[in-house]
Formats: sequence, C-alpha cells, structure tokens
Amino acid sequence: EESSEVSSIHPPPLPRMVGGRFRMRGEIGSGSYSEVFMGEDDDSGERPRSLAQIFARRSMSIADESGKTFKEELRAGKPKMGLFLNSSSPTVAEQLSCAGYDWLLVDMQHGPMDTMMLSSMLCAIHSGGAKSMVRVAGAHDRGGIQQALDLGADGILVPYINTADEAKQAVSCCKYPTEGTRSVYFPQRSTNKKGLLGYVGNANANVIVALQVETHDCIKNIDAIAAVKGLDLLFLGQNDLCMSAGLFEKYEFPKMYTSPELDEMTGKLIEAAKKNAVVLGVFLFGTDRVKEFLEKGFPFISIGNDLHHVMTQADTHMEALDKAAASLEKPWKKRQLQA
Repeated sequence: EESSEVSSIHPPPLPRMVGGRFRMRGEIGSGSYSEVFMGEDDDSGERPRSLAQIFARRSMSIADESGKTFKEELRAGKPKMGLFLNSSSPTVAEQLSCAGYDWLLVDMQHGPMDTMMLSSMLCAIHSGGAKSMVRVAGAHDRGGIQQALDLGADGILVPYINTADEAKQAVSCCKYPTEGTRSVYFPQRSTNKKGLLGYVGNANANVIVALQVETHDCIKNIDAIAAVKGLDLLFLGQNDLCMSAGLFEKYEFPKMYTSPELDEMTGKLIEAAKKNAVVLGVFLFGTDRVKEFLEKGFPFISIGNDLHHVMTQADTHMEALDKAAASLEKPWKKRQLQA
C-alpha cells in the first residue's frame, strides 16, 4: 500500500523503464515502487493511483493538448493577439504573458537568446498562460526546431520559406513519424504531463506549425506552399516582403506598406490560404492596422515586439515629461543620443 503523502523535502526518484511502463524507483517516505503506463490520462478527477501520477500532476508542464483547440478557434475566425520577444528576458516574457496576450513568440532568429535562455523564457510564458511560439533560423534549422519543441514550445514559426520543398522540410521537422521526421526522446519537459506516449501520440495534432511569407519567391510559389500537408498557419512579414520585391527602393517610407504591389501579393496569399483552409497571420508595429487585417481574414496578429513596447511607452513618457517641465525657467528636455 503506497503512502498518500509525498515528502516535500526529498526529490522524486529517478524513473526507469520496466516492461514498457514508467516505474518510479526507490522509496519516498514509507512508499515503495509505483508505476503507471506512460500517457495514461489521470484528469478524470479520480484520486491518483500512484506516486508517479502525483509527481506528474505537480511537474512543470508546458506542452499540452490545447494546441488543437487553439488552432480550431483560429480557423473559426477567433482573433489571437500576440507579441514577439527579443529582449532575452524571462522576466519580461512572464509579465507580458500575465498581461493577457494569447501568444508570445521567442524570436531565436533575430534575438540574442541561446537554448538555456529559451528554456527559461518558455517556462515564464507558461506561467502566465499564453501559448508559446518560437521562431527558428529557417527550414534548415532542424536542431532549433527540435530543441524548442522538446522544451515545451506550443508552436514553431519558420522564416524565409521560398518553395514548397522548403515548406515540406519545415513541416517534417515539426511532426513525429509517420507524418514527419521529428526525433523522439524522453524524459524532457514536453513529456512531463502526459508521459512519452501521451505527448508523442498527440503532438502532431497540437503543435502549431507556421511558415513565414516574406519573399517575392514565396508569393510566386504560394499556391504550392499553402497546399503542403501539416501546415497550420501562413504568417505575413510585410517588411521583408517589401524589401524582397524592391518596394523600399521604389517608395518613400512608409508608402510601400499601402502600395498596390504589396496589396496584390497579399491578395494572392489570402486566396491560397482560403483555398487550403490555412490560418493567416501578420506582423504589425502597433495597433493602427489591426482592424484592417482582421477584416481581411488575419486572426493571428502580432502588434510588434517587447522592445518596441518599451520604446513606444518610453517615448510617450518623454513627451509627457517635456510638457510637464515646459514652463520652468530651466525646462527638461529629452537627452539625445551621442553620435
């Protein structure tokens, strides 16, 4: 008979595999061996049947089965607002998650984060309840995709997709066989809640697979890219797309963002996504055009990044300080950066 109490002093024993089962080895208090089939669902409200299940309930777990629901809501048109994270700060990530964003994306492409920092930031995002995404280096970044998902990321954004073959490679890295080529390993954070088989058996349905549309070649091949099996979301990156199409050379900033050329390319993306039931997303700086893109059928929207949030709020405070001190004999002025 196992003890119903778990010591708060002694750590859980190391797990080992015995006959296809997950067994806790060693004693905890007066308890002895306990075992549970990997992936067994103990969310029915019943009393845990073993110490292993108790520890599973208490473990930090990020990846869960709500990714499928998240995607279904997006496909039904429910908006999901989020933000990119570039500050390499778990503290900032946690506070923004608690602020109420639906999702937060750790930007490993442009941010200074390493894998250990990514691990901490994913935990921080989870603590506030937001979905966690990670932008990797590209379709070639199998290691980055693997690490992010093993660490419990809910989804992956793969940038710089130009062809259907690149899209297939990216999707394959995100999916376990036989749908893809993601490697299986245990134990790790992604398997904490449901066990190895419980997580792996459901991951393909729950992981959010997004590809970034940000090159002229991507638009040329968008029909074939959008038709790739396993793709959930096409994410429009207007900055790089305008650059790739030569619009920064043709237009004075910021007129390229409302140019007929960009509008035509966006229209092709929308048409391809609708045809293949793929969700549309977009990166914006600020909220001025959110309503416009919601009406165009983009429910997955980023309104910038954490550093942009800091800078815009700082500018707002600077303007207020300038006005507050304007009537003084020696008024306060914003300090200018030295060249």
